[in-house]
Amino acid sequence: MNHNETGSTLPRRQLGHYLRDARMALNMSLERLAGAADLSSSVLQRLEKGQATRLKVRDIQAICVVLEMSDEMTTTLIGLLRQGAEKSWWHEYGSLIPASVDVYVGLETAARRLTTYQPSLVPGLLQTPDYARVLIRNASPCESDAEHARRVELRTKRQAIVTRKYQPAALDVTLHESVLHTAVGGPRVLATQLRHLAEIGKLPNVDIRVLPFSAAAPVGHPVGQFAILEFGEDSKGRPIEPPIVYLENFTGCMYLEKPENVQRYYQVRDSLQRASLDETASRSLLRQVAKELPA
Repeated sequence: MNHNETGSTLPRRQLGHYLRDARMALNMSLERLAGAADLSSSVLQRLEKGQATRLKVRDIQAICVVLEMSDEMTTTLIGLLRQGAEKSWWHEYGSLIPASVDVYVGLETAARRLTTYQPSLVPGLLQTPDYARVLIRNASPCESDAEHARRVELRTKRQAIVTRKYQPAALDVTLHESVLHTAVGGPRVLATQLRHLAEIGKLPNVDIRVLPFSAAAPVGHPVGQFAILEFGEDSKGRPIEPPIVYLENFTGCMYLEKPENVQRYYQVRDSLQRASLDETASRSLLRQVAKELPA
């Protein structure tokens, strides 16, 4: 039987995560949900585990009614169901899934290790509020100041996965040196941001390296931003869920799951890290550039 049709995929796993979280929030048993939605509990169990089922859109709608989910979330889950067999998933913003629902944030929260390369901007998990505010305002100029403030607060709260005391996520970040000279918000905002990077890079679970201009093009191809997300291992050392590569552009994002694609990005990561300054030299460069910026 074709694994693509029966195995766990990212849309299926995310559908399962959203449903399980909603059910747990209502303190509802699987059996009770099954009875109320007129479905078998074994089918719901498979659904929550991200496994293939023969459920139809109307079944998801019935589950969402029982779980008191919003219209927006119901639309999201139907979109995930329809894309359930996709092994590499192109998520176009605002198509099957509402643009306001950020599937990536759910993955980021579940990840135990995030490896990311950024060629022009500081990644969201490391942004200061002022740096984030400028980017959010530029991305959504028609929104109100209150909405901008809400988005900044949400982005700042996401950073807790790196700074929390209990099992913080490991973060391996490679920044192209151009990030240090992209004056988001002006010299003062950038200087504060660079000093923040130098400080947070001291955490044992955070590794920040700068790929200097002098490294030229270590991969031989242009490399856009990417993130590799890993979700930890079970007691036997096997991945709890397979790693995912996340690629983002202006109109949507791509989630790669095929092992050969993921492996290619691990090789790219290794090439970039070999060509980068080590942690100590990167920290020194961050501080030096911050110091040289006009006050």
